[in-house]
Amino acid sequence: MRRLAAALLLSVSVASAHAEKARKPVPPQPAETYPMHQTNGHVTIAAEPGDIKELRPNTRLDYFGHDLLPIRVIVTNDSERPLTLDDARIHFISAANDNIPAATLDDLQRRMFTLKSATGKKTPLPLGIPIPITTGKQNVDKKITDDDNDFGFQTTTIQPHTTVAGYLYYDISDLDKPALTHATLELRKVRYAGGDYLESFEIPLHPADQPAAAK
Repeated sequence: MRRLAAALLLSVSVASAHAEKARKPVPPQPAETYPMHQTNGHVTIAAEPGDIKELRPNTRLDYFGHDLLPIRVIVTNDSERPLTLDDARIHFISAANDNIPAATLDDLQRRMFTLKSATGKKTPLPLGIPIPITTGKQNVDKKITDDDNDFGFQTTTIQPHTTVAGYLYYDISDLDKPALTHATLELRKVRYAGGDYLESFEIPLHPADQPAAAK
């Protein structure tokens, strides 16, 4: 019994340590190097939808599997003034003109917290003894927060001649598939720090397996 208890404690400790490990996104390149981008003045903003696995972040939870489309937004500021996203509105506009704001952390929690995760699952241990390990709401909340800390925007201020990127999620559950066909990512109220707003950005989107010319 002592050996079994020790094995259980070790397996839980290893799993917990693994779950807590920070994850790093791929460093962003200048926004103009991405296929889907738009330039207004000295500012370029790109969108990289995660409709295929290779373009999705290595998150702890499967948001895409729950109809939450990840889109990486990359902002390059080639001006001499700091840029801010504090007032920005970044919306997904579908082919049918559905206007979908980026999901908040509360939105993600409501979608990802299911009855299955609340009731837990049975994990077989040595000697075939099933030990129920419950994954509840607090655990889901923490994973969402950790994912946001690792893959979300680390700052809303883009200094001159720098690039900042972060992942946003959009609820596409009610849209025709593929949701990216003839869709647009619209950014409004991007402005210089303490200064004027830029013109709106309207970045045409398309599925990864569809060339831009097919929009």
